[in-house]
Amino acid sequence: MHTNATLLICIVAALGVWLLSRRWFAVKALLWFDAAGMAAYATYGAAKALGYGVAPVPAFAMGVLTACVGGIIRDVLAAEPSILMRPELYVTAAALASGLFVGLTLLGLAVWPSAGLAIAAGFALRGAAIARGWSLPHYRD
Repeated sequence: MHTNATLLICIVAALGVWLLSRRWFAVKALLWFDAAGMAAYATYGAAKALGYGVAPVPAFAMGVLTACVGGIIRDVLAAEPSILMRPELYVTAAALASGLFVGLTLLGLAVWPSAGLAIAAGFALRGAAIARGWSLPHYRD
């Protein structure tokens, strides 16, 4: 990494949530903040991968992994069941953001408009899942 801004934003956000008690932030608000972060990091991960010359499909996967591993780490540190084990649209929203970014850049759209659209789409899908209780069917034995 060549700049401090990305990591400093993460550190400030983590400290803010850690230092402020849950009564300051409703659980629902934290879900919405997480939705924004997930969409942004899915796009950021894909953008970084493409910037390093990674092929489009692995870049898409790296964007999804960037977003989802962050959620897993958050859940482990908070002693919560992993978001990935719950029947919510989380990985799907990360895949939408990452895939849309990769697709739009491959079509020749500039990076910033591609990123804006991808983040908005990932956030919208995750937000709809939060607001309406959307989920995908889960595996049944």
